Amino acid sequence: MAARGVKACVGMEASDYTNPEEYPTEIHDYLATFEQCLGSVEEMLKAMMLVSRSDLQKLEPLEQAKLDLVSVYTLNSLFWVYLTIQGVNPKEHPVKQELERVKTYMNKVKEIAEKKKASKLDKGAASRFVRNALWEPSTENEKKNKGPGKGKKRKMD
Repeated sequence: MAARGVKACVGMEASDYTNPEEYPTEIHDYLATFEQCLGSVEEMLKAMMLVSRSDLQKLEPLEQAKLDLVSVYTLNSLFWVYLTIQGVNPKEHPVKQELERVKTYMNKVKEIAEKKKASKLDKGAASRFVRNALWEPSTENEKKNKGPGKGKKRKMD
């Protein structure tokens, strides 16, 4: 859908570029690759549009957030391409701030996902581990070990 709009803006498909005087021949491969990428984007968008909203609501909230952010980022990126094709500098357009805002939220969601994956600390087990690793004999144990016959033995010459 969006890819058709971009193709319409360009006015031709890469296979239509047969007259080398219309464009530099060095960019023919780039145009062909661009057309393939647009086709891939169009297929992905079609697949996303087939999924009902009720199916998406079955996802966990974190997964829903990821999907929504990817969708928004994709649409804004396509708009960026559209502006570029129209000769508008997208860096001076509000779409740049929108992309930065979406990136910020993507990073926040990524941090939340990493915190969720991080192992939880078992405070009881950790305190037992530290207590046993730092064990010191009590004063009673020291007296028993230093009693008669338990000290260092000397050699008699």
